[in-house]
Amino acid sequence: MKITRENLGDLELLIKVDVEESDYLENVTKQLKDYQRRAVVPGFRKGNAPRALIERMYKPSIVGDAVQNVLNTSLFKYIDDEKLHILGMPMSNDEKTGEVDFGNQKAFSFYFNVAVAPEFSIEWDKVVVKYNQIKVTAKDVETELNNVVNRYGKFETPETVAAGDIMYGKLVELDKKGVKKEGGVDTFVSLNLQNLKDAELLPLFEGKKAEEKVVFNMAKAFPAADIERALHLDSAAAKKFKADVELTLSGISRIIPHEINDELFQQVFPGQTVKDEAAFRKLLQKEIEKANNEQSDWLFVNQVRKALVDNFSAALPEAFLKRWFASRGEKDMTPESIEADWAEKYVPSLKWELIQGKLEEISPVEPTRNQIIDYIKDILRRNDKAVEGESKEDAEKRLEQAAESIAADRQNIGQVVDRIYADNLAKIFKDQVKPEVEKVSAKEFGERAQEA
Repeated sequence: MKITRENLGDLELLIKVDVEESDYLENVTKQLKDYQRRAVVPGFRKGNAPRALIERMYKPSIVGDAVQNVLNTSLFKYIDDEKLHILGMPMSNDEKTGEVDFGNQKAFSFYFNVAVAPEFSIEWDKVVVKYNQIKVTAKDVETELNNVVNRYGKFETPETVAAGDIMYGKLVELDKKGVKKEGGVDTFVSLNLQNLKDAELLPLFEGKKAEEKVVFNMAKAFPAADIERALHLDSAAAKKFKADVELTLSGISRIIPHEINDELFQQVFPGQTVKDEAAFRKLLQKEIEKANNEQSDWLFVNQVRKALVDNFSAALPEAFLKRWFASRGEKDMTPESIEADWAEKYVPSLKWELIQGKLEEISPVEPTRNQIIDYIKDILRRNDKAVEGESKEDAEKRLEQAAESIAADRQNIGQVVDRIYADNLAKIFKDQVKPEVEKVSAKEFGERAQEA
């Protein structure tokens, strides 16, 4: 076995693999003996067919398989041994290799074109990205407090509708004459009066009882998101729905907010000491900030990633890569479509793949199994209820087993893997960029997120 390479320039190599008979003969001889022992040939008892006949029948295909096996193993071992960072996969150069006759040849020479990755380093000093943090306002805390007291509150079923109630019933779409529209919306809905857009419409609903009807304009009464959910429409259709509707009430729910007291404090923050409402609000603010920080990390990662790709200036073996993508035989990868999408789709993806390889040299980016297990355990632990009489060690073992079981199914953990991947990137980027923190409003943050 002899492997040599020639530099073709533009980050492309021509690798020649010479396969001698001695490289594959032992395997071929063994396989021929096995075929002779098992072969059923007309006119001969099983295992008694002449060796020459077996060779005529099977040797070319056996040699072909043996040579291909030796070829693939040797080629990729050479790439590993030579520490060649290749892009895509080696492409057989059929023109230089020529016709191959496995029935008569004993020695073979195969040629492959290979693209190698360019040498480059990440220029962190060119990455100027701030870390955007959403300001948490007193209004945000007040909104979250209202959400919490309602979430932990009690449900009542009053006889008549009042402000803030949830109404259940059959809703039908009306035509311009005020009668049920043929083929229109006809569904059971729940509508929350807390989301009523116009307070002047509240008297339409107040005091209504089960089995009573109320006619109103859906678009004037409720936001598009409520219409989308209640009427099972897509976003565009919900925004266009302007019809009057008739609601026949069948039930009413009312949330009685939980009192702001020690019981609520422990339900929301079990195991923590919360002295009063002021301390409770501070903890709620921290929870909001924690949730916001996940969004901040997401934006920061996307902004840094874009900056790294934009600043990547090393040349790519584009001619080879275009041929390689086209050779994969995928339906949507024609030379024409690849050329059309090259600059906007393929180049950024290739650059990011190379950049990610450099990031792995700093710290692992792809989530490890231990990270996945620990992440799942943390989620389970936050929602776990203590088992009476269970020791801490037994509880930890139970959580470990549950996390292992969940992690065993890759379909279950797609979001976990994505979250850890983003966290790993955020940590590397923060360490390398050392960004300046900028406090922004939720509106400003949203605008910057749309640009990322």
